[in-house]
Amino acid sequence: MDCKKFKVFKHTKEKEIPGKDPELNEKEHLYDLLIHDLTGPLSIAATSTANLLHKSDRYGPLTERQERLVERILRNVHKAQTLLQEMIEISRSEEGIFKKEFFSVEKALRESLIDVLETNAPHAAEKLYHIEDSKELESLLKPHGISIEITGKYCRSSFCHDQKKVRQIFRNLMSNAMKYRREWMRVSIRGELDLLISVKDDGMGIPPGDQEAVFKRFVRLSDKRRSDVPGFGLGLTGVKALVEAMKGEITLVSQEGAGTQFTVRIPPLQP
Repeated sequence: MDCKKFKVFKHTKEKEIPGKDPELNEKEHLYDLLIHDLTGPLSIAATSTANLLHKSDRYGPLTERQERLVERILRNVHKAQTLLQEMIEISRSEEGIFKKEFFSVEKALRESLIDVLETNAPHAAEKLYHIEDSKELESLLKPHGISIEITGKYCRSSFCHDQKKVRQIFRNLMSNAMKYRREWMRVSIRGELDLLISVKDDGMGIPPGDQEAVFKRFVRLSDKRRSDVPGFGLGLTGVKALVEAMKGEITLVSQEGAGTQFTVRIPPLQP
């Protein structure tokens, strides 16, 4: 059966496990409230701020300093909207709801990398929009310690799944690696049936006793060596939730002082 663009597909929801931690249930309730109650206000804030920037004939001109400040506000509202959208995608995945479509893995990876670089290296992100040649791409990313390799079937053929959710997996794995690396991040995409994604960094690594905790919702590891690393404690939790809902798996290989590698396997979406 051919994949149709934007066709809704729903996995059978697995039976809920009784006896969940009451504290976790309370946090999940807060999580749902955030999704519901923040969507409207953020949309209004984004629209209003954009109007101040682009409709000077109606709202009056801004000084150069005011324009820079309003642009900064808009960028941060968009970041909040992205986080909220990721929360929604996690919630939808837990309900087994997917949008089936064929898409280019290379293009999805590139767009996700642009999102990551917008925060870490905005000038590189801007150039990445316009680069098509693979050699040019390699030359652009090399000074930033980033290498990408795409081999196997999906180097040429499209992958069938929910593109938005796959991009979220790409984005969170790469964002995590960029936060904790010392000098480099390596991304490898391969596979002949299932899509295999590997993201490796040369960071300080994760102690064996903490490796399960990195996937828990609302948990961030306390690392005095990297107290400057920002985050919400949701990224890897979201990746795990998405991957498991996709009937795939995620594995972690890490040693203290020797970096970390996350590997994700995603089967193509079938009817």
